[in-house]
Amino acid sequence: MKMRKRPNILLTGTPGVGKTTLGKELAQRTGLSYVNIGDLAQEGELYDGYDEEYQCPILDEDRVVDELDDQMVDGGMIIDYHGCDLFPERWFHIVFVLRTDNTQLYTRLETRGYEGKKLQDNVQCEIFQTIYEEAMEAYSEDIVHQLTSNTPEDMDRNLEQIIQWSEQWVKDNN
Repeated sequence: MKMRKRPNILLTGTPGVGKTTLGKELAQRTGLSYVNIGDLAQEGELYDGYDEEYQCPILDEDRVVDELDDQMVDGGMIIDYHGCDLFPERWFHIVFVLRTDNTQLYTRLETRGYEGKKLQDNVQCEIFQTIYEEAMEAYSEDIVHQLTSNTPEDMDRNLEQIIQWSEQWVKDNN
């Protein structure tokens, strides 16, 4: 019996835009597997040093890719990370860049304990659409979509949209 093919989805965007909340809910409602790259790196100690300026470990991108490659080939994965150009283009069937209003984002990040340069740089990253542009360069433009992520209503709408897309993908590819 042949396994049904299932899509791989990338949720990306500046820290604080709602990737993790959306990803976990999406996994629950679709049966796809959810992976938060930050958690994966922490569990497997997939680091390559420490960034003093941002007060955080530096991700060992090659080890992260090696760790996930087999699962990605099988499909059915939701990957959550604030960057996207480290992943092979072949991994994803669709990429969603979550976007949040700057004042809301500022408040969310402040609540998480972000301050100084780290806070400013992340808000600027959102203002200048850095992650969206990175996604447009890293993947085929027709699979990259921006989703507004300001309110619980936005979250519900995004969930419905991604679930519909996912169901359609399964129909079209099996």
